[in-house]
Amino acid sequence: MSSEIEKFPLIEQLDRVLTWVSLFCGGLTLVFMTGFSVWNVLIMRKALNSPIVGAEDLLILSLVVIVALSIPLGARTGAHIEIEVLEARMSKGFAKWSMIAVKLLGFGLLCVMAQQLLHAGQNAVRFGETTQQLLISFEPFYYLLAASSSFYALVLVLDIWQLMQSDQVVKLKIGEGEL
Repeated sequence: MSSEIEKFPLIEQLDRVLTWVSLFCGGLTLVFMTGFSVWNVLIMRKALNSPIVGAEDLLILSLVVIVALSIPLGARTGAHIEIEVLEARMSKGFAKWSMIAVKLLGFGLLCVMAQQLLHAGQNAVRFGETTQQLLISFEPFYYLLAASSSFYALVLVLDIWQLMQSDQVVKLKIGEGEL
């Protein structure tokens, strides 16, 4: 890890957790999606002319898992889109405080999002929110997205803390050094 990240042990721990959860769970989900798609399309549909009922439901829910896992990791690696048109024309102090204000606004939005996703998860069974063919409840997937939004909010808080301490946010670099 870089020396700047070592100054912030909480961020280093969060980076390790996010990286391993994303790699392990995301990898398993991608392996499932690939294997299941190949089995369903090539074997069941083409060879045996009997596709698996509900295959689309399982693949769509797998995509939700992939998205939920990628949101906080994308925030730490800087993969999310930022528009920095005016930053070059701002003073360093104004750029720092405007970034803090934007991150605080994002934190508030993510907290509301997480709360609403929890609420939707609590009501999913009652309102019959399920997949079309297999009738799998969306409840655990709402909870997963709520947890993902909460982790993203935590990342924003740690970004604000880094900005206050060192005037910069040190992003996680995947593929450089040990995980």
